[in-house]
Amino acid sequence: MTEKKIKKQDLLKKVVKHIDITSFDSREIIKQMNDMSFTSRDLANASKIFNMMLNDSKCSTILTLAGSTSAGGCMKVYADMIKYNMIDAVVATGASIVDMDFFEALGFKHYQGTSFIDDKFLRDNYIDRIYDTYIDEVDLQKCDHTIFEIANSLEARPYSSREFIWEMGKYLEKKAKKKDSLVQLAYQNNVPIFCPAFTDSSAGFGLVLHQAKNPKKHLTIDSIADFRELTDIKIKAKTTGLLMIGGGVPKNFVQDTVVCAEILGKEVDMHKYAVQITVADSRDGACSSSTLKEACSWGKVDTAYEQMVYAEASSVIPLLASDAYHSGLWKKRSRRNFAKIFK
Repeated sequence: MTEKKIKKQDLLKKVVKHIDITSFDSREIIKQMNDMSFTSRDLANASKIFNMMLNDSKCSTILTLAGSTSAGGCMKVYADMIKYNMIDAVVATGASIVDMDFFEALGFKHYQGTSFIDDKFLRDNYIDRIYDTYIDEVDLQKCDHTIFEIANSLEARPYSSREFIWEMGKYLEKKAKKKDSLVQLAYQNNVPIFCPAFTDSSAGFGLVLHQAKNPKKHLTIDSIADFRELTDIKIKAKTTGLLMIGGGVPKNFVQDTVVCAEILGKEVDMHKYAVQITVADSRDGACSSSTLKEACSWGKVDTAYEQMVYAEASSVIPLLASDAYHSGLWKKRSRRNFAKIFK
């Protein structure tokens, strides 16, 4: 079958299904990996550290998300970590929150595809590609317009991304076609979500349209407020643990809260626990690929309990999360309700 004979509906048939960490118990796999080497042993140690975070009654946990694992089948992993009280705050790329999680909450889908295809052909059919995953651009633009509608319903003033995402969760509470998205569960459980580069996503298109249609009276997104609010959480939490998927702005943003608190004259400890899952190479000196030990030199992350896991995240985060779920330490944790700080 040649590409010219393929129709759009032929490419958007096989829906990406999101893995369910509650449906399998990875504890025995993780246990045996502890006696192996290479990435397997790193993952086992990372799981141990994450469970230490959950078992530490003083520790508040922060999840950072970068990359496309949510679109690739891990969306329910992160949502369930909110649902089962493993995560107290989220820092993410706009794409992870809007183009992927909020997008599916509106009833749209991601589809299994292939990277071995003419991308001009995909463009002609209004299909966007994330490696071997497809998105219907028509659906994505409906997501953009939903952001536009939410913006139009709000008071014209500066908002932190956390405030606006809270409004997205409020919208889903009434209108979600797919329940239990990360955005909706975070809204219901007072877990704040920050997207420091919020407009670098479908949200950006909707907000640009909002400003274009309301040139004299429109809302704006205040990234400085994001930084201040997330630092307020660090100051209140005191002891913190980081679970970082990928790198990028979310990783650096959450680590910088320690330095920001110091600049504000508040004495806080470095992040006590830290796990990063990444495929980034550290040799180019880029921030996304900087090791957690390197972050210690900046006064951001302690090195007593840290682990880098060099792996494609969708292949390992379900194992780590399933291990934590079935270990059950989350059952003893008290919810932090950090979103209530700002009400």
